[in-house]
Amino acid sequence: MVSQVSKKNIVIGVLVVLLVIALAYIGYSFYNQSQIRTQTLMLQQGAQIGYQQAVVQLYSEAVKCNSVPITIQNQTINLIAVECLQSLQNQQKK
Repeated sequence: MVSQVSKKNIVIGVLVVLLVIALAYIGYSFYNQSQIRTQTLMLQQGAQIGYQQAVVQLYSEAVKCNSVPITIQNQTINLIAVECLQSLQNQQKK
């Protein structure tokens, strides 16, 4: 009888330890996923802010009738506001 009770206690102890390990692993996994989600969100927000700043800079230069060079994959084009071209065309007609 005594040996069966002590075997049960050992089995219960081992199961409790395994349960604690499993719960710790699950908690760590959820924490890691939360950190990854937070970092991904911050990265996306940073990229969005960068895009917005680039567009604002393009706009501010175009409004001043400055040519704005844009380079993508070793190809460069110059942008200028259509209003500036129309204004220049009207001045030449006069």
